[in-house]
Amino acid sequence: MKSLFFSTFLLSTAVLAADGDKPIKTGAEATHPADDAFSFKPQQKVTEGSVTIRGQHVAYQAVAGTLIVHPKGYDDAAPERTTKPEELPVASMFYVAYFKKGAPAASRPITFVYNGGPGSATVWLHMGAFGPKRIQTADDTHTPAAPYKLIDNDDSLLDVTDLVFIDAPGTGFGRLGGKDKEKAFYGTDPDARAFTDFIAQFLGRYNRYNSPKFLFGESYGTTRSAIVANMLAQDKSIDLNGVMLLSQILNYDNTIDRPQANPGMDLPYILALPSFAATAWYHKKLSPMPADLPTFLKEVEHFATGDYTSALQQGTALPEAAFNTIAEKLHGYTGLPVDYIKRANLRVNGGEFEKTLLGADDSDTGRLDSRFSGYAIDPLSQTPSYDPMGSALGSAYLSAFNDYARTTLHYGGDDPTGPYQEYKPSAHSISIWSFHHEQPDMPSSKRGVPNVLPDLAMAMKTNPSLKVQLNQGYFDLGTPYFEGVYEMSHLPIPRALAGNIEIHQYMSGHMVYTHAPALKELHDNAAAFIRRNDNLPH
Repeated sequence: MKSLFFSTFLLSTAVLAADGDKPIKTGAEATHPADDAFSFKPQQKVTEGSVTIRGQHVAYQAVAGTLIVHPKGYDDAAPERTTKPEELPVASMFYVAYFKKGAPAASRPITFVYNGGPGSATVWLHMGAFGPKRIQTADDTHTPAAPYKLIDNDDSLLDVTDLVFIDAPGTGFGRLGGKDKEKAFYGTDPDARAFTDFIAQFLGRYNRYNSPKFLFGESYGTTRSAIVANMLAQDKSIDLNGVMLLSQILNYDNTIDRPQANPGMDLPYILALPSFAATAWYHKKLSPMPADLPTFLKEVEHFATGDYTSALQQGTALPEAAFNTIAEKLHGYTGLPVDYIKRANLRVNGGEFEKTLLGADDSDTGRLDSRFSGYAIDPLSQTPSYDPMGSALGSAYLSAFNDYARTTLHYGGDDPTGPYQEYKPSAHSISIWSFHHEQPDMPSSKRGVPNVLPDLAMAMKTNPSLKVQLNQGYFDLGTPYFEGVYEMSHLPIPRALAGNIEIHQYMSGHMVYTHAPALKELHDNAAAFIRRNDNLPH
């Protein structure tokens, strides 16, 4: 449920002044996106609003619009071009920015927020976590169909930072154009370049270069953040104050989705085991039932990195008695049948666990949030055919944002007689996505799957004051929480920089914010992180 060069196109409307409290032009003076729908020129539509967060009234300007980015190799200063303009790959990237009114730019942090995918829009973090309005959904079951309810968000981060929600190329109200446009933007490194270019452009256009700067990425957005943090520093000379990661995956060799394709690599099974245990605990499939989940998970983590790791590393040399002992232990921690665990050779992947835990009820657990469950499409299949969490929440989020964009932000064709623009939640780009990544300082290191630990490490080593916050849900089977803990402890950084990292876990899943108590904790942790690292007097 994420180029290096500036565009030559200019905004046709005024932007925020350097002191941050002069208004952007609105009404007839502002560009109406529908006037030139899908053209590759920056668009901007401005509205105003207010929200109360933790008792604090925040009046803000909302700017919905697009910026134009190009892939690697584009030079806006080039006097001659050998390619026809209409053949140049180009991306119009959609964003919604919220600026607190009356706040000087130099004393107001700015946070760039995005989801992952890869190829996902940022409707999820926008409507579910930190925007001034939030969609109300059911906690761990399917949210009933419309009408849906948007409420003022008491957990928006607008109390401590301005916010820019960025949709990835090819999603939202953004569009791609030119020759080989998918190849130019649908890949690990091209995507990171596009976001790096977008952020640098945004800072210049809205006079925010001297603001404290933060990134907040979710899921694949954490992969992106590691690269962008380093690209901003190395290619744009832009240091960040902090990077906030939600549901992290930085090394794709650790994924539990299809580890059987990489035999001999047992880490995914080890790192996913605590999340399997948390899921079994949530669905009351353990006997006896541990009273306290965090305490129980510490026990599972110890087993995973000890006896379980030792057993897997022995492979077929593991004695049969030890094999049986480990299988019984795994049954006690996961609730899966002992015979099933043995037939899996002690190695159960994510899809198999999601299918089997509730299989007696012809149900599958969610992948991104295993608190959710749904009826199996095929009870006899090896893995689920869909993610019950996605089907439970998708309609609510997309319906709410489409209504909000047109009735509140007045973007995307709110005039029933004018051009209409479709909001695309996904680019559907995974099947053609290039996961090759060139690691920093290693120009020949184009791996088949990305490992961006070196990128984040380089950003931290070249900017020793850069702080990192990792946020994780216990019930996330897409990016298991212990995987993130492991990756953070294996960043190739000096031990002296390990103190720059903080980690928080929540009683929720991949989208931590779908559980209201967890959202409150997430807000408080993120807000405190920003205040500690914005270098401003408090």
